[in-house]
Amino acid sequence: MHILELNPKDEIKDKKLLMKSLVVLFITITGLVFHQALHLESATIALVGAALLFVIARPSPGHVLKSVEWPVLFFLIGLFVLVGGLKEAGVMRVLAQETIGLAGGELLPTGMVVLWISAIASAFVDNVPFMSTMIPVIQDIGEFGNIVRMDSIWWSLTLGVCLGGNGTIVGASANVVAIGMLEENGYRLTFNGFMRKAFPLMLLSVAISSVYLVILYLT
Repeated sequence: MHILELNPKDEIKDKKLLMKSLVVLFITITGLVFHQALHLESATIALVGAALLFVIARPSPGHVLKSVEWPVLFFLIGLFVLVGGLKEAGVMRVLAQETIGLAGGELLPTGMVVLWISAIASAFVDNVPFMSTMIPVIQDIGEFGNIVRMDSIWWSLTLGVCLGGNGTIVGASANVVAIGMLEENGYRLTFNGFMRKAFPLMLLSVAISSVYLVILYLT
């Protein structure tokens, strides 16, 4: 059967539950958008949304616990502990500062260094903790450097960590979850197998972003 022949409506088993889930999803996304104004962490809002849906839908706790991707969850816990240790030890910050220092404080070289270093690093280190590590570094560049158009540097960082996370399985949490779902359905994809396909595409997307940023810098 071809994918285009599938009917999405056939997969909807409980329309009332679907509507409840969509309402809670909308509330959660709205909370994530305004989490700074609400002075709440994103994780807190996500947990509140999950708890709210649990109360409204009243599913079987045993069924919910069985459906949790436990191997993926514990893998992510270990990954964040490892990256958090490197961050607290100052390894990632020193690496970021040294690489950015190579640009000499000029707008275009700094933007390119931030973009490519963020992309390559985010492919092997989860992009969320890497982003949190780079934010104070970029702020220091804006405060002590001679760069006036810091918006371009922020775009370089954003594009780098976002696209770089597509390069390997561990580059983004979504990749790890997707691989876990594949394995549950009988498909196995190795780290090298994923990287052989994804890493070149990641490099291509970052190269396209480089062209865009060069145009942005020079206009």
